[in-house]
Amino acid sequence: MKTEFPQKYITFGLKLAYYRRKAGFTQEYFAELIGKSVSFVGQVEGPGTIRGVSLETLFKMAQVLKISPAKLLEED
Repeated sequence: MKTEFPQKYITFGLKLAYYRRKAGFTQEYFAELIGKSVSFVGQVEGPGTIRGVSLETLFKMAQVLKISPAKLLEED
C-alpha cells in the first residue's frame, strides 16, 4: 500500500497490539471478535507492514477493546 503517512500506520498497529494484549486477547481471539482473519490482524499489527482499516473496522476494534477509537489514532 502506498501512503504519505507510513509511520502513522505503524503506530496504529503498535497501539492496536498494545491494547489487544492489555485486554488479554490473542490475535486469533481478537480476529474472531472483530470478524476478521488472523492474517488481517497480523498485517495491521506488524511493524513492517502498512495495512489500512475501514472506519467500520476501527469502530469494531475499539468497541471490542472497550476504548475510544481515538486511542488508536492519537499521537503520543
